[in-house]
Amino acid sequence: MSSLPETGLDDDVERYLLSLAARRSPRTVDAYRRDLASFAAFRGGPVGEATREELERWLASMRAAGLASTTLSRRVSAVRSYFRHLTLIGRTSENPAAAIELPRRPKKLPRALSPAEMERLIEAAAGTTPRSLRDHALVELMYGAGLRVSEAVGLEKGAVDLDDRLVRVVGKGGKERLVPLGRPAAEACRRYLALGRPHLDRRFRPELFLNARGGALTRAGAFLILRKLADKAGLDPGRVHPHLLRHSFATHLLEGGADLRSVQEMLGHADLGTTERYTHVSDRRRREVYFQAHPHARRTTPVPEPRE
Repeated sequence: MSSLPETGLDDDVERYLLSLAARRSPRTVDAYRRDLASFAAFRGGPVGEATREELERWLASMRAAGLASTTLSRRVSAVRSYFRHLTLIGRTSENPAAAIELPRRPKKLPRALSPAEMERLIEAAAGTTPRSLRDHALVELMYGAGLRVSEAVGLEKGAVDLDDRLVRVVGKGGKERLVPLGRPAAEACRRYLALGRPHLDRRFRPELFLNARGGALTRAGAFLILRKLADKAGLDPGRVHPHLLRHSFATHLLEGGADLRSVQEMLGHADLGTTERYTHVSDRRRREVYFQAHPHARRTTPVPEPRE
């Protein structure tokens, strides 16, 4: 087995990292350097001479050390990418890391605001200025129709049917769907269109939501609006983002008794399994309420029997 220089990485890896720096951020290059150095130290020799068996032992040792699955995935991915590079430049004919199965990352359940928190966020948007009317309509529409942020900022002003209380949404893949609107969302849109948007529309734009300069509201603008409203509502600004409103829409519908297929159609999910994630959130919240509210569930110590 070849020895390593004092840096812990051989010249081939250093050249690879140099080429990587031309297209990836310094932080990413540093992460690759650490991960490749970790494997080089484990095997005591150049990474490019590794076998699949050595990679599997390395993975097993990291599991035994209790490292998170996200860390394991990142480290194996770094080695796999390096071997892919060696294959492309003709230094090796096979990638021993290609057959290594990456650890499965635990699926994170989507978080949601409680109905009370959602009301606080909506109330924080109340106001009579053009931008306040816009922000109120934006929050009501994203929560009331479960829109993705790209869908919300991409809406044209004619997409909202105020009489029938429907919004025509163009989702992923250009697929259209009609989502019903509650009265509060329809009324917020009506006030914004009548009293707010005319003051912002300096360029005769077709988009429903406009920024202060009269241009189309961007995704970044929507994020900023929600952060400011969250701070005003006394919520954690780092927790509140546009997709959280979509999560809250789905969770509150299911908790209210809506069937899964209808929620799938309103969200525009192609796969029912994607929508099913929200049933876990709903079930978890029901369990929390049960253990907080039911007398026998709250009881942690047995009740002593009466003495005779």
